Amino acid sequence: MPLVTLILITMIAGNKNAADSGLAYLQSAYVALSTVGICCSAFMSIPIVIVDYRSQGVLRRMYCSPCSPARLLACDTICSGVMAVISTLILTVAAVVFFGCRMQGNVFFYIAVWLLTMISMFSIGLMVASLCRTTKSMNVATSLLYFPMLLFSGATIPAEVFPAGLRAISGWMPLGVGIRLLKSVSMGCYDHTVMPVAILTAITVICGTIAVKTFRWE
Repeated sequence: MPLVTLILITMIAGNKNAADSGLAYLQSAYVALSTVGICCSAFMSIPIVIVDYRSQGVLRRMYCSPCSPARLLACDTICSGVMAVISTLILTVAAVVFFGCRMQGNVFFYIAVWLLTMISMFSIGLMVASLCRTTKSMNVATSLLYFPMLLFSGATIPAEVFPAGLRAISGWMPLGVGIRLLKSVSMGCYDHTVMPVAILTAITVICGTIAVKTFRWE
């Protein structure tokens, strides 16, 4: 989906400026779409796997094993992280090789911020997986998180085309904070990165702690 969306946006808008963002639609779309894999893994893959294991009694059998909750959550996170990285790599190859997308900012700083965004979103998914005891409650929680994040945080539809009110809402969404931070870094603007980094770090610590503390085997 990210790749198809990038192709469509490039065909329609291409190198036109995305409102007053200072980025072309191609650059803006690449940055935003690079988080779609994160969103899908965090709010659909991670909670579904863990809650499904719990409902089927798999976790109850693992209770007597040396596997700790932190280790189980870490393994699920790593597997989902690999899928998110693959999604972003495919998107990056297409954007750079076929569409000539280039980044003004530091690539290594961008990768670090992308990883921070991924970890913070995964911590939310892990928290949902720990708090939800049944598949039904998990489906409700993930739907309330996944679809608003996917549609209104600027991940699929560029936030630059949003009305002012919706743009402000997207900026306060956890994934929206990450996308705006990634766009700033991609432009080489590091003046206002401290607060978003602090917010994403706080989300990671708080949600990760809740996930480990509230985890139940059954």
